[in-house]
Amino acid sequence: MPSGFNLNGLTRFAFCLWLLMGPNLGAAQDTLSPDYLLNSGDTIRIYVYGEPDLTFDEVLVGQNGRIAYPFIGTLMVAGRGINEIQDALIAALKPDYLIDPRVSVDIVKYRQFYLNGEVKQPGGLDFQPGLSLMKAIALVGGYTERANKKNIRVVSDTQDLSDARRVKEDYVVQPGDIITVEEGFF
Repeated sequence: MPSGFNLNGLTRFAFCLWLLMGPNLGAAQDTLSPDYLLNSGDTIRIYVYGEPDLTFDEVLVGQNGRIAYPFIGTLMVAGRGINEIQDALIAALKPDYLIDPRVSVDIVKYRQFYLNGEVKQPGGLDFQPGLSLMKAIALVGGYTERANKKNIRVVSDTQDLSDARRVKEDYVVQPGDIITVEEGFF
């Protein structure tokens, strides 16, 4: 720390914590609801303290919403939050396999979202926390000449397609969203 740089106790603690954990740790979770529910296409990390054979850096949630895990078999994770999955793994490992399992589950990669309709390069995009619709449209090359910028609809991958709602360009994209830019009429 530079000389003459003075921090009080709480600020010093926060600064040290920031240095240890890194400035971007947890950034992915900050822009999503704390009760984010996993779905097919999400990738999670499972860490079991002191158990390298039960620790996995990348586990893809399958099309059926399940993951395969040693000793347990398949575990339904779709529609569940990270804390629920941690609790389920602890409960499944505790009675027969480990005395006091310490399990941590994190999201490594979110499922894609989809942009279609009157954009230059429609298709699936990797989700990035905090991504606005305007930025997402820029990632696909912008609007076509026929785009109606005031008629953009989104439906979550957990909703029925008939439940699409109209959004503006400042909408914050969520994993699994299906976003359609409608054609304008001249």
